[in-house]
Amino acid sequence: MDTQKGNAGWSDAELEASVDAYLKMLKLEQSGQAFKKPVENRLLREGPLSLRSASSIEYRMQNISAVIQLLGWQPIKGYVPAKNVGVGVSARIRAVLEAKAVLDAETYVATADEAELEARAATLQKLAITAEPQGIVNPQQVSTTSTSYVRAPQVRAWVRQKAKGICEGCGEPAPFTGHDGTPFLEVHHVKFLAQDGSDRTSNAVALCPNCHQRCHRSSDRHVFTAELYLKIARLREE
Repeated sequence: MDTQKGNAGWSDAELEASVDAYLKMLKLEQSGQAFKKPVENRLLREGPLSLRSASSIEYRMQNISAVIQLLGWQPIKGYVPAKNVGVGVSARIRAVLEAKAVLDAETYVATADEAELEARAATLQKLAITAEPQGIVNPQQVSTTSTSYVRAPQVRAWVRQKAKGICEGCGEPAPFTGHDGTPFLEVHHVKFLAQDGSDRTSNAVALCPNCHQRCHRSSDRHVFTAELYLKIARLREE
């Protein structure tokens, strides 16, 4: 076999192109859409894998199926997982999958850590989940150690009173009333307490749950926070 057309010496770019094509087909298959493997193979040979033969690309797809299977996924039908994938090749394919947020097996593991749980869920959410998860019938209770901060109830009460049931972020009424009949708003420290922010009215705002989470999790959280400083006169940057 012409080694230039075989499986020897695949570059990172060639390997990534193969994984991209595989994931494209996997997504189509998971969503019930039709595709033709020979067509995808030809497109690769006409593009990023012009130095590879149809059979070498076919075998590379079987390599990827083997790694996908090890990660707990269902491989593409028709790309039978290769039985003898070299450790080096397997590691490189896995590295490409992980770089594309296409998980390792740990992503599926249940956890009591809220931050880790959210990170794993966010990764899985980007993929096509074809079967409803079974979940955990009786979740195990674990004891954890957490850090809390001493805060003044007067500050929380004053900030909520000043808001008068209106979110200081979006300007919309509180989404519901609490069990005591008062509008439900959460008090957020603009400079986080974990970042040495103060528990003073000049560093606290009353927000609806959506805006509160926006301050912590959204891609525009820094811009949104800057807008709070401009909008609310009592706030002082710390």
